[in-house]
Amino acid sequence: MTMETLQKEHIAVGRKQTVKAVKAGRATRVFLASDADSFIRDEIIALCAQAGVPVDEDQNMLSLGRACGIEVQAAAVAVTE
Repeated sequence: MTMETLQKEHIAVGRKQTVKAVKAGRATRVFLASDADSFIRDEIIALCAQAGVPVDEDQNMLSLGRACGIEVQAAAVAVTE
């Protein structure tokens, strides 16, 4: 899955929504911005490792927000079932 497909998928955008999706077992993949604050990155990476959810870290916050079709930056996005 690529970032270009994010607008066609069911997603949870932002740190809080991504954390909720991973904890609830609904996340199938997480896109995490490389320039997000380290406490956000550390939290989400640890949760995803525990839940077995793959993490893609190849984009920045601006490009991740744009890929989701929003006007602001996004630190994290979870693709959900």
